[in-house]
Amino acid sequence: MNPPINTSAQTQNRKADHIRICLEDNVQSPTITTGLEKYRFTHACLPEIDGKDIDVSTTFLGKHLHAPLLISSMTGGTEQAGIINRRLAEVAQAYKLAMGVGSVRVAVEKPQVGNTFAVRKYAPDILLFANLGAVQLNYEYGIDECLRIIDLVEADALILHINPLQEFIQPRGDTNFHGLLDKISNLCNNLPVPVIAKEVGNGISATMAEKLIAVGVQAIDVAGAGGTSWAMVESERAETALQRRLGQTFGDWGIPAADCIASIREHDPDVPLIASGGLRNGLDVAKAIALGADIAGLAMPFLKAAAVSEAAVVELTEVLIAEITTVLFCTANSSLYKLKQSQSLQRIQ
Repeated sequence: MNPPINTSAQTQNRKADHIRICLEDNVQSPTITTGLEKYRFTHACLPEIDGKDIDVSTTFLGKHLHAPLLISSMTGGTEQAGIINRRLAEVAQAYKLAMGVGSVRVAVEKPQVGNTFAVRKYAPDILLFANLGAVQLNYEYGIDECLRIIDLVEADALILHINPLQEFIQPRGDTNFHGLLDKISNLCNNLPVPVIAKEVGNGISATMAEKLIAVGVQAIDVAGAGGTSWAMVESERAETALQRRLGQTFGDWGIPAADCIASIREHDPDVPLIASGGLRNGLDVAKAIALGADIAGLAMPFLKAAAVSEAAVVELTEVLIAEITTVLFCTANSSLYKLKQSQSLQRIQ
């Protein structure tokens, strides 16, 4: 089945709106937090390690990363988005980070913008994720379209982002989420790469993660509440007073990122787990990993940096890695594995 082509202009305009709103407007969740502030590391005044021996590298989905960082899926489909993705990819390659591109749906509808997602030429050996809204499986997308998306990005895995609240508020949103688990199962059984399930800022509960893993999803990105609120973003794009009101009412909807990480890891000690949703610095990343995540994804900090220059992305990356390294040194842990085992993160609230 071929997806409808008459929506390509709307999709492309939406991409441009999303970048503009995220960069220019305050669309952070008004009061809900990530929950990470409820945790604090126990300081080790005598770490008994040499700072030069600290190793922040890790492995995720079989690929080595120099730091436990994912440049989370953000954008593509416009000229500005293409520039942003190129800058992010070049830095991801230099520092051996993981990276996801934004939803590639627009490139299926409008192939001439495919180059804005095709960043493999800038990052030949990073862990790279393609991305599609899971709900599109109910709107004429299937295995063939997903294969085209994977091939275009030359992706190591496919993210299916799950965003019911955003779609319900969004003008002309796609709201038929019926029967998606069966269709996700079909994809998992037929695609040549792993499928990752990701929310977009409202979180994945342990119960939902269990259902997704049961149908073949191989990794979970919690994308919890506490950061950018896509209800607030869509409120800024609202075409009616009702849409604007809904976006404002549900700006704090969701499960805090910390709660998602802890509950999923408690239920499943083995599933590859990505922490994201409001993480803003390396201390947040270290807390998320100590709670049980394998790597951590950041979007807004990287978007703001990439909108400025590649040098700004490099500076941000250096800071994040230095912050993670500082946590390891001051908790007497020479590796991320030892940090997870150390029980040095304590809940204080």
